[in-house]
Amino acid sequence: MTTRSAAAGTSAPATVSDVRQRNRSQALRSIILAGSTTRAELARESGLSVASVTNLVTELIAEGLVLEAGTVASSGGRPTTLIEPNPAGAYLLGADVGERGVAVELFDLSMKRIDIEFRGGREGEPVDAIGRDLDEALAALRERNPEAWHRMVGLGLGLPGIVETDDSGRQILYAQSQGWPAVAVTELVSHDIPIFAENGAKTQAMAELWDGAARGVGEALVVLMGRGVGLGIISDGQLAHGSRSSAGEWGHVRIVHGGRLCRCGKRGCVEAYLGADSILEAWREAGGDFDGSGWRAVGDLLAADAAGDTVASAVVEELVAVLGSALGGLVNLTNPERVIIGGWVGLRLMESLAPRIESAIRAEALDRPGSQFELSASRFGGDTVALGAAILPLNAVVNQPRGTHISA
Repeated sequence: MTTRSAAAGTSAPATVSDVRQRNRSQALRSIILAGSTTRAELARESGLSVASVTNLVTELIAEGLVLEAGTVASSGGRPTTLIEPNPAGAYLLGADVGERGVAVELFDLSMKRIDIEFRGGREGEPVDAIGRDLDEALAALRERNPEAWHRMVGLGLGLPGIVETDDSGRQILYAQSQGWPAVAVTELVSHDIPIFAENGAKTQAMAELWDGAARGVGEALVVLMGRGVGLGIISDGQLAHGSRSSAGEWGHVRIVHGGRLCRCGKRGCVEAYLGADSILEAWREAGGDFDGSGWRAVGDLLAADAAGDTVASAVVEELVAVLGSALGGLVNLTNPERVIIGGWVGLRLMESLAPRIESAIRAEALDRPGSQFELSASRFGGDTVALGAAILPLNAVVNQPRGTHISA
């Protein structure tokens, strides 16, 4: 095994410390994912000896990240000790940030959500209002869960835009569709807490890759459909970022020359046809009569289609056709094993239209790649972006140097 030197561009032999750190990370990740396991199972999964795994587990217990949780009978007659993540060993925050407010979720180390706080809900919030929403949500969570802040790792943000790291190491948010100025991610939160950030579609993909519909899948497309439209591309089991992290900005691929105006200021983008506001505006322009602009309104559209309303049916038919065309092109480009559709609009569509969507994608793709994927809905529902955002600080725990501890 070798490691890469960024400065020199050369490969260097991995040290014993590097190998032990990698093994520690693998063991902790496996324990968190399994929920409950044994030293023998960890050894089989990792290919390490039971003695090596025992040493790693002893270190993780000493760090307070893992605990022994009872025993089970074994074939050899001697009880086997169960190993589990220590829920109170670390706490993580994940936030789904949108132009209408935020949902901040608190997780323990077993990745169980233990609290949630919503703020906002107003149309077209400016970026400074989003910052206030985050601060208020964090303050409310801390007041209700003071013990969690003693072992808080940090806050992960799933953001509506491109999150780019500049030459100084700062993360900068570019949210053109929201009309926000470029802003340093750390300026969004005034609380003294480590901040990790990524585009919301990518955090959704991270959640699905961690323990969802993309787990164990080498090549996948993870589609986010809400008011905005985004994409996470998984290639060789890893999330693709591109040269500056904007890979996956599928919502702003222009599919109709001179078409509908998109929130980004361009015309003919995917989002201008598949975002929630665009779908409902198309229904309204066609003569649809409905209230609201959210989950219920999209549901009303689908119900009207199912009931035989010709206006609604024409809108849904066009929606499925455009989605099939847009995803069929991606199937040709990336040859995925799985196409996963999430986001609140995507989940609404998958409830009743999954067979039609799948047929449309296959019809628009080349025959061969079009026959090689399976379609599924996001496993985690509406919480996927926040869960994926919490995986950002979780990775900091998993990859932290051996023997270090989370400070109070």
